[in-house]
Amino acid sequence: MQVSRLFQIIYILLEKKSITARELAEHFEVSVRTIYRDIDALCQAGIPIYSTQGKGGGIALVDKFVLDKSLISELEQNKILLALQSLSVAGYPELDDVLSKLSRIFQKSIINWIEVDFSNWGSDKNRKEVFSIIKNSILEQKVIIFSYFSVTGKKSERRVEPFKLLFKDKSWYLKGYCLHRMACRTFKITRMINISITEEPCNHQDSQEFTLESVSKVSTNQIQLKLKISYDGAYRVYDDFTEENITQNKDGSYTIIISLPEGEWLYNYLFSFGTTLEVIEPKSVRKEITSRLESMANKYHSKT
Repeated sequence: MQVSRLFQIIYILLEKKSITARELAEHFEVSVRTIYRDIDALCQAGIPIYSTQGKGGGIALVDKFVLDKSLISELEQNKILLALQSLSVAGYPELDDVLSKLSRIFQKSIINWIEVDFSNWGSDKNRKEVFSIIKNSILEQKVIIFSYFSVTGKKSERRVEPFKLLFKDKSWYLKGYCLHRMACRTFKITRMINISITEEPCNHQDSQEFTLESVSKVSTNQIQLKLKISYDGAYRVYDDFTEENITQNKDGSYTIIISLPEGEWLYNYLFSFGTTLEVIEPKSVRKEITSRLESMANKYHSKT
């Protein structure tokens, strides 16, 4: 309690510049003698406090005193403010007051260096509120209910004890304990709708044993691919691949050599590049893509 009171005394002195011991005593509901003991403790800690007698006198800090000169270094001060601002813009507006107070204590202006928006481009207001709802359910340890669409498009109602939000491979997921499946599950946020918080408390703890409800199973077997991406697809090259896998060609195109897991997802991924991508090797993948493209084309030719 004393440590908290000492910190608050410093904050009050920074705000009010000068205050009497009696006013401090009334504020903290302690004796004037206790306040003087606190002031002595602060002086011994290196806080430059002085008192003046007579009308208008009181207890004050030395002019232009900065807290970090005595307790917190310049680097530590900046780290604290940046960390608080990061949390604030990430959906913790309750920290705004703490951030404001500390910036005044440190005598620094708040630099708006970061902006965080968890939603996709073009998302509506409801989608943006999803993260706030999930965040509150995690902090309050309350069960959430929502409708969920599986990879096959089947809709089901879920009751989940939320553990944490996870960003993985360009998508946001919720990790939690599914009371419908009676097991730990990971849900893709974009497939969750009609989310609301209940008053039901959470009873399970975070676990490393998770099963994906959100994506199809990916094979552990790797296949080496040689890809060619045209100049028009350059915007995705460094988003999806590391520099060691990329070779830029004289015509502006890119050659990518990379190993990826086999499975249905692989062809969906390759098709996502549209006409900007050509699979050079292996021949088996080229053949499969050709077959799929012919099947797609037949669907349109049959209706013309």
